[in-house]
Amino acid sequence: MHYLLSVVDDTANPGPADEPGAVDRFNDQLKQDGYWVFAGGLQTLDTATVVDARSGDTTVTDGPFAETKEYLAGFWVIEAPDLDVALTLAEGGSRACRRKIEVRPFDGIA
Repeated sequence: MHYLLSVVDDTANPGPADEPGAVDRFNDQLKQDGYWVFAGGLQTLDTATVVDARSGDTTVTDGPFAETKEYLAGFWVIEAPDLDVALTLAEGGSRACRRKIEVRPFDGIA
């Protein structure tokens, strides 16, 4: 099953700006152990743009879709046999990037 490991950062108490090598080592271990699908870090909230075309007209708004102190800073997509393994891997990810990790299973992959 595929899982999304979301890296949660906090504007009021941000994680360290730089953790030299720890995330790279975690990524390498995920690849070596066969869990890796892909991952990415996201730029800061002020680079976000929200596009809303639900009504037929398109509205483009600068900034994130929600005003909150916590935000998505990056993610891993992994393939793990079950939630317990995904949670164990998230623990390693949290230690590597020194941030909270939210774990959610995918409801299908296109």
